[in-house]
Amino acid sequence: MNNLLEKITGLGERFLKTKALLDIDGKVAEEKKLRLKMSQADFWSDQVAAIKISQAAENLATETKDWLALEKEIKEIEEMAVLLNQENSQELSVEVQKKYEELEAEFARLEFMSLFSGKYDHYNVLLSLHAGTGGVDAQDWAQMLERMYLRFAERKGWQVEILDVNYGNEAGLKSATLRIAGPWAYAYLKSENGVHRLLRNSPFNADGLRQTSFALVEVIPEIKDDETIVIKNEDLRIDVFRSSGPGGQSVNMTDSAVRLVHLPTGITVSCQTERSQHQNKENALNILKSKLFQLAAEKKEETEKKLKGGVKKAEWGRQIRSYFLYGRRLVKDHRTDYETADVEAVLDGDLEPLMEAYLRWEKNN
Repeated sequence: MNNLLEKITGLGERFLKTKALLDIDGKVAEEKKLRLKMSQADFWSDQVAAIKISQAAENLATETKDWLALEKEIKEIEEMAVLLNQENSQELSVEVQKKYEELEAEFARLEFMSLFSGKYDHYNVLLSLHAGTGGVDAQDWAQMLERMYLRFAERKGWQVEILDVNYGNEAGLKSATLRIAGPWAYAYLKSENGVHRLLRNSPFNADGLRQTSFALVEVIPEIKDDETIVIKNEDLRIDVFRSSGPGGQSVNMTDSAVRLVHLPTGITVSCQTERSQHQNKENALNILKSKLFQLAAEKKEETEKKLKGGVKKAEWGRQIRSYFLYGRRLVKDHRTDYETADVEAVLDGDLEPLMEAYLRWEKNN
C-alpha cells in the first residue's frame, strides 16, 4: 500500500511540474480575458478581429481542458489515498490502484504536449507537396501523401484548405499546397519536412515492376502578422491564368488563378483553387510571406547555428522516411529509427507515433 501512495504522490508532483512548464494557468487566464472581450456589446463590430479572438479562445480552451480535468481527478485520488491510509480497505485499495493506472496513462498522453516547446509550434501550417523522380508513379505517390495528411487533419479535427493543386496528366498530382489550421499544427507536422520515398510494385506498368518514387514535403509555419516581412509591389511579378483540373482541363472560364514571382529571391507561389482572383492573390501573398519568413529564418540559422523553433528547409537530399509496400511491408523513419509494419494505418493518417518519436528525437539532438 505504501508503494501505491508513493506512486500517487509522485504522479501529483510530475503533473504540477509539467503543468507549470506548459503554463496552463496562464492560458486559462488568457482565455478568460478573451471571453470577457467576446461578451462586450460591440465585439462583432470588427468581424475579422472578432473571428481571430474567438478562434484563439477556442484553441486555448482545447489546450487546457484535459489538463484541468486531470488535475481535478488527481486531487480526488489523493483524497482517496488519504482515506485508504486511514481505513486500509482491500476493496478501496483495488479501486485506487485501478484509478491510478488510468490517471498515469492519461498523464503520459498529456505529457507528450510538453514536447511542444518550439517558438512556432502553435502556428498553423502551410504544407506543400512536390512529386519528384519516378514519373507518374511519383505523381501518384504525391497524391497518396496528400490523402495521408488530409486524413491526419480529419482525425485531429483540424481545418484544411487546398490553396493550390497542379494535377498530373495521367494520374496523381505534380504539386499541391495545403493550409492546415488547428492547435499545435506546426508542432505535429514539422516532422514531415523532407523527402518521402516509396518502394512498391508499380500499378502503372503491365509487368508490375518494382518502382522507387520520391516526393518532397515542405512544412512551414504560416506567418501572417510578422511586421518584419515587407513585400514591396515593385518586387513582385504577378501572372494570371485559368485554373486547371485533372488532365489539364480548365475548371474556370476566367483568369482567376494567380502566380506571384518575388523578383529579389526568385520564390514563386501559385494559387488557383478559389473562383475569385482577389482571393487567390491574397492566399498567394500569405504563402509568399511565410516563405520569405522561412528564408530569413534560415539565414539567421546559418549565423547562429541553431534557430529556435526548428524551422528547417526541406531539400531533395534530405530523405527522412521510406515506405515499403512489397515484401516485408514497413514504414521506417531514418532520423529516429522508428518503424512500423502497419503501412495501411500510416497511409490512412495514423501518424502520431511517428511524430512523437520525431519530437522526442528532436528534443535530445
